[in-house]
This record gives sequence, structure tokens and C-alpha cells, in this order.
Amino acid sequence: MNNPNALPAAKDCDPLALGWMQGSPPAADKIIRFEDGSGYRFPQLRWSFAHYRQLVPTVTVAKGFKPSTPLQMAQGLPSVGYTPMGGAGVCHWADMLEATYTDAILVMHKGQVLLEHFGGVMTPGREHIAMSVSKSFMGLLAACLVAEGALDETQRVDHYVPELTGSGFGDATVRQVMDMTTAIDYSENYADPQAEIWKHMCAGGVMPRPPGYSGPANFYDYLKTVRKLGEHGERFTYRTANTDVLGWIVRRVSGQNTEHMLSERIWQPMGAELDAYYTVDPNGTAFAGGGLNTGLRDLARFGELVRNHGRVGQTQVLPAAAVADTFAGADPARFAANGPATLAGWSYRNMWWVSHNAHGAIMARGVHGQNIYIDPKAEMVIARYASHPVAANIANDPHTLPAYHALALALLG
Repeated sequence: MNNPNALPAAKDCDPLALGWMQGSPPAADKIIRFEDGSGYRFPQLRWSFAHYRQLVPTVTVAKGFKPSTPLQMAQGLPSVGYTPMGGAGVCHWADMLEATYTDAILVMHKGQVLLEHFGGVMTPGREHIAMSVSKSFMGLLAACLVAEGALDETQRVDHYVPELTGSGFGDATVRQVMDMTTAIDYSENYADPQAEIWKHMCAGGVMPRPPGYSGPANFYDYLKTVRKLGEHGERFTYRTANTDVLGWIVRRVSGQNTEHMLSERIWQPMGAELDAYYTVDPNGTAFAGGGLNTGLRDLARFGELVRNHGRVGQTQVLPAAAVADTFAGADPARFAANGPATLAGWSYRNMWWVSHNAHGAIMARGVHGQNIYIDPKAEMVIARYASHPVAANIANDPHTLPAYHALALALLG
């Protein structure tokens, strides 16, 4: 008997084969829209994740006029086998791509490209939404301000943003926001339609608002409504609202909008190939918690920038201290209670996921399978965009994490 809850195979829901948004005009049953929710419905999201600019307002992260930093091609991947978490058989790289609904992936070793793969509607010239990988960009920008002395991580949030006085964030420290150890009444459970994450998204216009909606009309107004629940600093709990608060702090301290700061601090100096873009709320505020869209190659360039301690060639683009602080991680004991079961022993620092494994690997992670994986010992960077039907990464971690580590071991010889 067929399992009604079984997920379709990735090859059976290819967005090109399904004909989404093709034709002039597209057939009525092949049109994807924001307002009816189809843009975030599977399998339509396999198209929309690479076309967000056609669905919602956005703002550009300019690459500038500097030539892009070239990517050198090398020989392909070594043959790699791995055993999925909880599995018994041996899988291979192609199995991982299929199991994680990979749209595009790039593997670098010692600065050279071993693999570049595009599937579905993805191409080298197309951006894909990074989801919560966006958080790691904002976390690192904040860490740079801390390293430069412009931002005091021990100060309370309401010192920098008085508008949040009395909210759940007001008496939290900047560091507690950066490491998501705030105590707020906010659920990130994507499987719960009543979770606060959806209210947050509706306020920012990231998700369509229901008929008769009368709630907050932008990110700033929503963040003021979040209430405190418990004591700050006791334990890690993953909540997107922290990143949008951090974005507010960083904008206030730097005097720059998020898109301009990212362009000037990272995108232009690292030699990006494509402009990136953020989705924005009705006020034009970039969605720091999940709205960044980039090309695959530039996502990998950013990973390589971090692997090289903030350098591009001989140029120090980011403060080395900010990168070192990120790799060092936080206290795994504070992470243990609420961290994903697939990340036992990890921690969370500057909005990066820190493995504390023998290789010192760190990750930027976004729902539906977006990630940057940096293994400094193996001198390896993996950038992946995906469109897994399940939002939570515990659905693809059982293949992703052992496959990535197995490749690192192979590259070490």
C-alpha cells in the first residue's frame, strides 16, 4: 500500500518538467503568485525560490564595477561514500543531491572549484533565496562592528534602539541577540500555522496576509510587540525575530541600510559576480532574517572569504577577529536543550552554527536546505541551494552532514 505521506522524488518534481510559469501567458494552472500562497507551496516553490524578485518587492545589493574574483576550476570530486544518519546502506554524492532536492551546489577545495552543478531552473546567472543563511551575513556584519569597537555587545538592546524599550528584547544584551539566547514569547515551529514566525512574516509582507488582517504593518512594528518569556542568556532558542532586531541595531549603529552595508563591506570587496538582493517589507526594510538572494558562485565566494579569515587574496576585507570569534563558537551546554537533534555538540555564535568537531567546521543554514559549509581543516567550502519540501533542516541533515564530512575526509587523503 502506498504511503500517503511519502515525499515525491526530486526528479519527479523538476520545475522545468512541471512547466511552472512557462508560456506567453502561462497556462492558468501553471501560474505562481505571491498573494494566493502558491509561491510558498510545494512543488511550486521549486520555481519560486529562484524567482523571488518576480513575486515580492526587493532591493539590490550592488556588486559595483570591480571585476569579479575569478574562480579556478580543478579536477572533479573524489569518489565518496557515506552512511546517512540512522541508515545502514552506503550512499554516494548523487544520492545526497537527490535526497536533499538540490537546486545548485558548488564545492571548493583550497580555493579551486571541484564541482559546480545546476538543476531545475537554476543557472550561473540566476539568484536563489538563501532563507536563514541570510542570518549569518547579518551576524558577521555585527561581529565586525564589535571587533572595530563601534558596537558594544554587552550593552542592552534598548540602549541602541529605544523603540524596543518594554518589549521582550529591550533588556537583552546585544550578545544575547547575536547568539539567540534571548527569552521571548516566539515560536519558530513551521509546522504550526499559529506560530509567531508566521505573524512575523505577515507583518513584513514576506507571506500573504489573510483577509481582514489588522496586525503590524512592517518588521519594526512587529518587533515592538514581542514579549519576554523567561530569563535572557540561559539557553539557545532559534528565532528569526532576533536577526531582525540585530539588523535594526546594526542599521542604527552603522547609519547604513542593510543592502548598502553588505554591498560596501562584503559584496564589492570580495569581487561578487552578480548583484544580490533582499526582499523588503512595506517600508522598504530588508528582511535580515531570511530575505537575501544570491547567485551560487557568490555564496561560495562568501564562504571562501570566511574560510580565509576575512581575506580575499592579500586584502583583509573583514576583521580577522570577527571571523575567529565566529569559528570559536559559544557554549554547547546552552545549545543542547533546544538545538536540533542532528547537531548534537554544536553551538551558535554570531548567527553561525558551529560544529566543534575535529575539523572545526561551521555552517550557515536556511530552511528547505540552503547552506554554506566551511571545513577549515580540509580547506573546503560547500555552497548549496535547495528546495526540499520540508522546511526544517532535520529532514535533509541525515544526508547532508555525513556526505559533507565524508568529502572532507576524502580531500584530506
